[in-house]
Amino acid sequence: MVCECTLVVRTYECDAYGHVNNAHYLHYLEYARYEFLKTIGFDYPAAIRAGYGVYVARVEIDYKKSAVPDDVLLIRSWPVKKGAVSGIIAQEILRGEELIVQAQVTWAFVDASGVPRRIPKAWDMPGLKPEASPDRPGAGS
Repeated sequence: MVCECTLVVRTYECDAYGHVNNAHYLHYLEYARYEFLKTIGFDYPAAIRAGYGVYVARVEIDYKKSAVPDDVLLIRSWPVKKGAVSGIIAQEILRGEELIVQAQVTWAFVDASGVPRRIPKAWDMPGLKPEASPDRPGAGS
């Protein structure tokens, strides 16, 4: 499953060069991953109340182009790997058809103390597992 969401670049996210500061792309990706979790039925606030969390363990970002104020950005997120405790979500940010950012985010399911734990059945959503579809974004890249 591919989750898509949009946002508009705000002026305060831009640096002295007039384009989005690289650190803000992490915020954009975080927002999109939360939307992804909601879309697949993962109730993150309930997981936290139950003593669990999903921590980011690694982020790999390739910056392709710059975004500027008022750009409307489309962010796509989809799972590419899932194990018993962790997985990888691929993400891309586009302006129209133009690729701005590609990222892969490794996440881990953790208990209240931050220790990685096997995902309990109640939180092991089918949408966390990658689909074997050659036409999803990023396939073959």
